[in-house]
Amino acid sequence: MPGGRLSDDERRRIAAGLAEGLGYAEIGRRLGRPASTVMREVTRNGGPDDYGAERAQEATRHRARRHKRTRPPAPPVIDGGHGRDPEAVRVFTESFTELLVQQGLPRMEARVLACLHITDTGALTAADLVERLRVSPASVSHAVAFLEQQGMIRRERLPGTARRERYVMDDQIWLRSLLAALRMNDVLAAEARRGAEVMGAGTPAGVRFAASAEFLLMVSEAHQQVLERWRQRAGAEELRTAADGDAEGP
Repeated sequence: MPGGRLSDDERRRIAAGLAEGLGYAEIGRRLGRPASTVMREVTRNGGPDDYGAERAQEATRHRARRHKRTRPPAPPVIDGGHGRDPEAVRVFTESFTELLVQQGLPRMEARVLACLHITDTGALTAADLVERLRVSPASVSHAVAFLEQQGMIRRERLPGTARRERYVMDDQIWLRSLLAALRMNDVLAAEARRGAEVMGAGTPAGVRFAASAEFLLMVSEAHQQVLERWRQRAGAEELRTAADGDAEGP
């Protein structure tokens, strides 16, 4: 089963694949496992240069014993009546969290974002996150502050309450994140141009800064084209929705 635990034999095959210089995708294909499963296994057990099958297996047993002693059972996953397999959801959530960490998010922030992602509403209160993630309110507070600053979530008042808030993500999450990244990209490009002027256009350092500025500007231009295409698509979808609504009217 792709979502089941790795066996001793699979860990030996992962170690052999790494020794051959194979990538996670190829090792996963040979095992019949997602590449993310292989990546998570290797990352948490020494990395590609220090992975050992026996050591990984023993570490897994140790973690299982420790979790059995100290961790309360996880709260049930609410599937909203869609008939989802809770174990499959759990495995996917772990895999998605690990990918977010690999992309540079701190682990707690990645856990919060993944937790919001798998809810159909895309919204949870701080108390909900504390219960689901089994962490302290302070951990949740720091994580949501970071994610909000990055434009990846927003907060809103709960209807009918004066003070209670919930944290929300929607289908514009990656758009807002990209816009924030582009703003930083433009700042870096401007600073690289200044670096070229300060170091001297004809010097090796100046040439390096000028090349960096040119590349960063090309990145911004390419992303701006993607954003424009997305806006056009979103606008066309809104027009289609409105037209469908008019067609269904009396």
